[in-house]
Amino acid sequence: MIRSLHLATPVGPVVLTATDEAVIGLRFGTAVPEGSVPVPEEEAAPLLREAAAQLREYFAGTRRAFTLPLAPAGTAFQQRVWEALRTIPCGETRTYRQIAEQIGHDRACRAVGMANNRNPIAILIPCHRVIGHDGRLTGYAGGLGIKERLLDLEKKR
Repeated sequence: MIRSLHLATPVGPVVLTATDEAVIGLRFGTAVPEGSVPVPEEEAAPLLREAAAQLREYFAGTRRAFTLPLAPAGTAFQQRVWEALRTIPCGETRTYRQIAEQIGHDRACRAVGMANNRNPIAILIPCHRVIGHDGRLTGYAGGLGIKERLLDLEKKR
């Protein structure tokens, strides 16, 4: 069964989605993914409650890394990009080119950007830590304002 949990955060509402085995989604807003059953936190499965707790710690500044099982759905290429994103330390950034080089596809900057755009588990898979080659912030599913707030939060630690 797939369950979703609404969570208020300093960057606005998010919806966490998980099976009993892994987190499969974190999206901005209040829309629950199709096929998912929304549950109140007190009735949520242990994994969803733990994910909510870790997100609260992250926003409180007491957590720098997440220790949750993640299972994002995507192509083999997207999976490689998302794994590379998870290696970016909290408070640091990488460019699309650096991620492309890390996964062995030096010229795949645009493809890395598209994989970044399709990341189904925002924040936990830190696509907000990827910036343009010139250091500028580039697109983000939650909007550039949220991306900037997340990066500022992480730099203050």
